[in-house]
Amino acid sequence: MKRIETHLKRTFNTGGISVKPRPKVTNSAEVYVGDEFIGVVFDDEDEDGSFMFEMAILAEDLPAD
Repeated sequence: MKRIETHLKRTFNTGGISVKPRPKVTNSAEVYVGDEFIGVVFDDEDEDGSFMFEMAILAEDLPAD
């Protein structure tokens, strides 16, 4: 998880990202910016040692046009 957290911090250029284990689940972890949940990192079933990051963007979070 530490390697994934370091990669996300570098990719998104912020030190406020943290990756936390999910209760009772071993193949994924939750991703936070500060205290706000932003997505989930999963083991990539197709490539050993790789991961997938999934983040939903809700309409209510987008600025009005």
